[in-house]
Amino acid sequence: MGFQTPLYELSEYLKWAESGKIQLPDFQRGYKWEDERIRQLLVTVLRGHPLGVVMLLNTGNDQIRFKPRLIEGTNVPLGTQAESLLLDGQQRLTSLTQALTTDGVVHTMDSRGKRMDRRYFIDMHLAVQGEDRIDEAVLSLPGDGIERTNFGKDVVRDVSTPEKQRAAGMFPVNLIFGDAMSWLFDLDDRDLAKAFNNDVIKPTGTYNIPAIELDKNTSKGAVATVFEKVNVGGLPLNVFELLTATFAGDPLYYESHGTDFRLNDDWKETQAKFAAYPVLAGLENTDFLQAVTLLTTLKRNLAYSGPRPPAISAKREDVLKLTLDDYLEWVGPLREAFIWASDFLADRHVFDTKFLPYPKQLVPLAAIRVAMGHDAELLGPREKLVRWFWCGILGELYGGAIETRFVRDLEQVPDWARGDAGAATPNTVNDATFVESRLHSLRTRNAAAYKGIYALLLGNEARDWMEDKALDKVQYANLAVDVHHIFPKKWCENHKIDDERRESIVNKTAISAVTNRTIGGAAPSVYLAQIEKKAQIDGVRLDGLVEAHLIPAESLRADDFDNYFVERRRRLCDLVENAMGKAVPRDVGHGAAEDSTQFEIAEIEELPDEAE
Repeated sequence: MGFQTPLYELSEYLKWAESGKIQLPDFQRGYKWEDERIRQLLVTVLRGHPLGVVMLLNTGNDQIRFKPRLIEGTNVPLGTQAESLLLDGQQRLTSLTQALTTDGVVHTMDSRGKRMDRRYFIDMHLAVQGEDRIDEAVLSLPGDGIERTNFGKDVVRDVSTPEKQRAAGMFPVNLIFGDAMSWLFDLDDRDLAKAFNNDVIKPTGTYNIPAIELDKNTSKGAVATVFEKVNVGGLPLNVFELLTATFAGDPLYYESHGTDFRLNDDWKETQAKFAAYPVLAGLENTDFLQAVTLLTTLKRNLAYSGPRPPAISAKREDVLKLTLDDYLEWVGPLREAFIWASDFLADRHVFDTKFLPYPKQLVPLAAIRVAMGHDAELLGPREKLVRWFWCGILGELYGGAIETRFVRDLEQVPDWARGDAGAATPNTVNDATFVESRLHSLRTRNAAAYKGIYALLLGNEARDWMEDKALDKVQYANLAVDVHHIFPKKWCENHKIDDERRESIVNKTAISAVTNRTIGGAAPSVYLAQIEKKAQIDGVRLDGLVEAHLIPAESLRADDFDNYFVERRRRLCDLVENAMGKAVPRDVGHGAAEDSTQFEIAEIEELPDEAE
């Protein structure tokens, strides 16, 4: 990659924008600066202060065929070829082009987002008094130059014609680089005209803006990296936006379809297909592209017969190497695979994004489903997939740099799940560990393992205590199921139960809103009696419902928190062991609470004990 850092006059940028020499790549977001921000930009220019750099990419790059689009507000003939693409500086250059050229009307919005047309003027008498009066001198007026009050009935200021502008001493900024001298020549106050020309027009006419100019050998990855480093004030550029522009510029697709491929429209179609599956609501377009990249690079890896096959990858630089053909090959299978993944999660009692432990784990799960095909539905392979899934969650393995783990999952899980000869146990299964003391520090749903244990409890045939309804996908939302204390917070505080054990997942379970209201802040022995009375069930049946939550009913009825806590912790360890298929080391002494010096009260999840 090569680059230069030239200085160009503002007048040059305006000419290039108006002629179409500078255009925008299709990934750039739409113009959206509000009125006051534009006015302040003009103040910056008129004061001669720097407004930052712009970044340009020279066209003619064989590696990058970004679909160009015109800068908003310009009137350039269709088909005009761009010489440079504006990567950074869109909002500033669009604002200046609209305000300083043609009729000077800018299509903008007010502070509340209401669309409006504005035109900008300079109070000449204030402007010639010095730089410190420029801010006051630059005025934003309606696009027609007529300022009104009283719901448009009364005219406060009218500078809609050159004559009225000169009479009011209001210079239209769109003439600074236009026919300023003719306008000033007809001004009656010759001294004012001369001073304004010397102090405002001439300095602004030589105003410079530095550029970072990338040459045509720049790669897409370098464009993304440089953009993110320079565009510190804007939203980060992601690979989806870069590929949007790349795919739109695919000439073969255009030749065969008569139109450009719109990646964003295709993603909206994907989202529409996913709309019926709440657990997929948080899936991002970049996640989907990572899955495409995994499968694309896997195919290349398997097809290679040489000594060093290309690597399987989900890294950004490899996402950026995707071709439109790669994407089109995998978009259909992956849509089906992600929907399959939502059903897989529902079978694990994960129904929505709130309790989805790792949204990013959907990426390798969907890719594995495509790689395995129908084998993923068979009982034996599916049981292994379930084990891999829980190991990743309870071992908390998808919280950091995860691209390498995605690759290892796709390389290792399909063969292992099928039981192929010589297939090694996947790294994710081997790497996963869970110890007994972790139950003490799982206090909020911010932790993936917390969500995982919650889902395992739901899957343990746990039912609601008041209505004896299964906490399945159908009843989950209807019952307003959430995590609540078993020994209520108020009771724990009254009986000096330490915060660590009180807020641990050991003292929480999934119950409905109506059951939680019945529990309130009462002792377990009291609220169990209340549940029996209200639900009209006997104690034996209620104990069975309680035990399904791995809660020792005997200790609960005795209000014996210490014995309850030790026994339920043991049962939860057994639950985790069964899910992971490996032992959970017991590292907490019986009857002793973990001394967690890192415990923060601020981490406690506030779940109210509701009173009816």
